[in-house]
Amino acid sequence: MSPPTSRVRRAAALVALATTGGLLLPVSTAQAAPRQQAPVVTQVATQVTTELGATATARYALATTQPTLRQGSRGAAVTTLQRRLAALHYDLGTIDGDFGPSTFHAVVAFQKVNGLSRDGIVGPNTWAKLSSPVIPKPRYRHSGLSLEANLSRQVLYLARDGQVIRILDASSGKASTPTVRGNFSITRRIDGWRQSDLGMLWKPNYFYRGYAVHGATSVPNYPASHGCVRVTIPAMNRLWGTIKVGLPVHVYA
Repeated sequence: MSPPTSRVRRAAALVALATTGGLLLPVSTAQAAPRQQAPVVTQVATQVTTELGATATARYALATTQPTLRQGSRGAAVTTLQRRLAALHYDLGTIDGDFGPSTFHAVVAFQKVNGLSRDGIVGPNTWAKLSSPVIPKPRYRHSGLSLEANLSRQVLYLARDGQVIRILDASSGKASTPTVRGNFSITRRIDGWRQSDLGMLWKPNYFYRGYAVHGATSVPNYPASHGCVRVTIPAMNRLWGTIKVGLPVHVYA
């Protein structure tokens, strides 16, 4: 049996040849029956399914038929993307067909969870993963809500009863100022900006001394904070009404 990569490449070549007219019939046949093109494409589709398997073929079709999307993209494909991310519980706000900053951070969070390049661009690899994604599970189970900061993946989970119900892009403490790890709970909250010794924090939710989950104007795709767990300001606005004093918080790598 051919290696999977070879089979994928061969199947891709077949699709490309069929759809661009590269699979040609003999001249006499083409002149006598020009409508034979459709059966050829059907035969190729059947061969692709044989090469890749039905499930992989569906993933391949999604990855190759959807356009590459990035910030600034608009339209039906963006709506399709947003609906899929929302169904997978990624925090993105409104489904509106507009690839804005919230959709960008939802894509980055998805890429982090699925081990993809964290560029916020939805190309063939990201489209393919959207059809067969990693479904994260919380490490701790509570009957009510809880927060989990996964430092390895640089995401924040909102969980309930053993299920992740929201996934947020996050940035934790850099190497010189790491985020404290352990099991905590929210001890106090400030509804607005707070000027700390290390910068401005939007709606901080403190879980250990000066460590908080808070909104920030900058949430890069790597650990960059002074120890807190940053999410975007719009994400914190959407999360704010859900978090309460006493909410369990788990921080781990």
